[in-house]
Amino acid sequence: MAGRFLLVVAVALLLRPGDASVHEYRGLSFANKGNAFILHAGSEGLYAASHANTTAEDAAAVAEALIRFDKITFRRSEDTNNSVKETSSAKVQVLIFEIEDREMIGGSAYGGQKAICCTSDLAKLGACTEGSVIYRPSQVNPGWPKLFVASFDGSDLIATLPSRTIPITKTGIYNMYFIHCDPSLASLEIEGKTIWKNPTGYLPGRMAPLKNFFGLMSFAFVVLGIYWFYQYMKSWREVLPLQNCITLVITLGMFEMALWYFEYAEFNETGVRPKGITFWAVTFGTVKRTAAEVIVLIVSMGYGVVTPTLGGLTSKVVMLGGTFFLATEILELVENLGAVNDLSGKARLFLVYPVAILDAAFVIWIFISLAKTIGKLQARRLMAKLDIYRKFATALIISVLVSVGWIGYEVCLFMSKPYSNSRIIKGILLHCLTKLDWFLGSV
Repeated sequence: MAGRFLLVVAVALLLRPGDASVHEYRGLSFANKGNAFILHAGSEGLYAASHANTTAEDAAAVAEALIRFDKITFRRSEDTNNSVKETSSAKVQVLIFEIEDREMIGGSAYGGQKAICCTSDLAKLGACTEGSVIYRPSQVNPGWPKLFVASFDGSDLIATLPSRTIPITKTGIYNMYFIHCDPSLASLEIEGKTIWKNPTGYLPGRMAPLKNFFGLMSFAFVVLGIYWFYQYMKSWREVLPLQNCITLVITLGMFEMALWYFEYAEFNETGVRPKGITFWAVTFGTVKRTAAEVIVLIVSMGYGVVTPTLGGLTSKVVMLGGTFFLATEILELVENLGAVNDLSGKARLFLVYPVAILDAAFVIWIFISLAKTIGKLQARRLMAKLDIYRKFATALIISVLVSVGWIGYEVCLFMSKPYSNSRIIKGILLHCLTKLDWFLGSV
């Protein structure tokens, strides 16, 4: 049953359009927030172009970092159009801003509740035009935020957003929202796409450094593999079953890192995620991680060193490993193949918690088994093996402490940012929970 569910999830994610540097809009709906109807159109880290000091016209022509609109149209239903008077005031606005300028969006009259769309009270104060999005110019990024308008002309059912290229002259995290302030457009449909590009390619800013990282890791695994296979062939007559398992983990690691590198390279070239490569990179990584967890557990139980079998624990180890593989595979597929921004925080937590709990079960079982094995070695006075297991226990403890310390550093680093509001802090904590899960699974 679990395997069938995993297959359904994988197929669904492979068939759906990717929400990556090429953001496609089809079948999406606007959410009512306050006095505005909003659709989140994208959020990515973009690096400033090297020629940021050129004029706007020149930069638009040769910009290396940019956001481009491509055939974006808005359609209102005939029933909606017939229910209102013919007017040219119906419009959809596109707001693009850097995250540090988020406080420049919206306003309130007389200290009241903050609104996205200009109200009659604010219009009377001369602060904005009624029915338009409220924003103030940035003090540190001249010309931003950007606001563009697609208007319905009279009784027309379709409004088109002219194609244009927006050069990025300041490194930051940019957000795009489609917004309208007219309740009569509540059933509005959108079609088209936007293209987000960095100077080095189409990889989003948070992913761009990972391409080189996976390239280095691929090389490191090749070096490790050559050394390991050399030692393996030298002593192949004395190889233990556990060492065969280690060989499997190293081989899986080589394939995983190579696949991730090619996946990022293809993504960087096209702006669309190569879902086939991504699926296999995730699967190889999940198999490797599960195998590593199980190997550390059975070594802690003394298998192959203290006892030749696991006895009645074999089925329990297999069950825990299989459950961990399914939970991790689903989480990684959703993280890497699905449009993660479309998931609510609760949905992501629903996927992260099972993996974190299973990881914790592995860690607890590992240390309990390790303590029992060390106790047996002490009782039998097997000092050479006891020394090995004590070093093994020390290495595990150091790995866990380093992992927790790194996560604490990440939390402090992100919390110190000026845009650490409650929503982003929740995202950071979720990110760190996932990172803790990854680290514990790699010790």
